[in-house]
Amino acid sequence: MIAEGFLWFPWFSDKFTHHNVHVVHGLIVFLIIFVFAVLYRLALKSVDKELFPDSRVSLKNVMQVAVQGLLNLMKNIIPHHTEDYFPLLGAIFIYIFVGNLMGVIPGILPPTENISTNLAVALTVFVYYNYVGIRRQGFKKYMAHFCGPSLGNSLGLVLLRFCFLAPLMFVIELISHSVRPVSLTLRLFGNINGDHMVLSTFSDLTPLFIPIVFLAFGIFVAFIQAFVFTLLSTIYVGLAVETHGH
Repeated sequence: MIAEGFLWFPWFSDKFTHHNVHVVHGLIVFLIIFVFAVLYRLALKSVDKELFPDSRVSLKNVMQVAVQGLLNLMKNIIPHHTEDYFPLLGAIFIYIFVGNLMGVIPGILPPTENISTNLAVALTVFVYYNYVGIRRQGFKKYMAHFCGPSLGNSLGLVLLRFCFLAPLMFVIELISHSVRPVSLTLRLFGNINGDHMVLSTFSDLTPLFIPIVFLAFGIFVAFIQAFVFTLLSTIYVGLAVETHGH
């Protein structure tokens, strides 16, 4: 039985510690995704043959069902140009899900249990949704959303907005947007860290049978947390581009 707190990479070399091992585990997640992507690419056939699904469960049709399900969910939130945003948001879901799953392997920490990893992904989302918002609407129109809704065309309402409401709303919106990456980071960190602690504790107390239940629960949590992170990221992108004239 592997002792609590044991990690494989620090055992192999003292260059790896609890402070930097998440980087190695993050690279492992990247390699896993890369290998699966290559295998999927090799499994693709000609266009005519791809019209009919495989007769049995395979890596290819499982990935196709997962991608289609995630894309349909995103279309309900971002009705227009969904395919433009799907590559990044879909990649984030896969990365977080695979990273979360590593927590069920003894001696391996999920990279998403580290705040630095989560913050890097959250900041990527933050920069991305602001970028696409400005690109779709233009800088002037995008920044106008930070000043609150239009109150009307009369001189009094225009003065009220720009002299009082706009500065107040700008500060509120600025704080709201600044909190988003922090919220994404801490939510993922707290849930994954808590789940890993529960699994480790019950594995030590009851090494037989009972951990299987918590292992299944850990897989469920890994999916839910990846789903929630991606869902919130999709909402942020949708809010950034929703008023663009299509």
